[in-house]
Amino acid sequence: MRRFLLWLGLSCWLVAAVSAHAGTGRVMKVLPHFLDLKGRNSLSPSLYDRDAYQAYLRQHPEQRSTIRFDVQWKTHRPVWEPLKLRLEVRGIAQGNLPKQLALELPVEPSGWFSRWDSLPLVRDQYKDLGEVTAWRVTLWEGTELLSEQKSFLW
Repeated sequence: MRRFLLWLGLSCWLVAAVSAHAGTGRVMKVLPHFLDLKGRNSLSPSLYDRDAYQAYLRQHPEQRSTIRFDVQWKTHRPVWEPLKLRLEVRGIAQGNLPKQLALELPVEPSGWFSRWDSLPLVRDQYKDLGEVTAWRVTLWEGTELLSEQKSFLW
């Protein structure tokens, strides 16, 4: 009788573990890149040149057209609801409150490997927002928050 109850308890525990459908995912890396007037973030494919060009664009705001956020993310388990990346950006304060902007991008599950997606601000949005002071990127499965990555000032 004890063995039967032990096996019954074990099987119920396994069924409960398998039927739990909460997906797991995470935002691994967020790279904000300024884009120049031609839409480039670098002049060559070298990472060193990209970083040097980003430093140049940081010092010369008149050469920038917008900013793009490149996001590396991944999911591990089956996904039961639609996934989306959400970018929230704060600009320079004018008056009492800083300007805020939110963008959403529907994404497909990544499987075992990570995936990169880009969230660019439209040129008019970037000009209206002003200098970006803080950002936050979140990964959502339906209405459930799976992961977030944010800047220091968020």
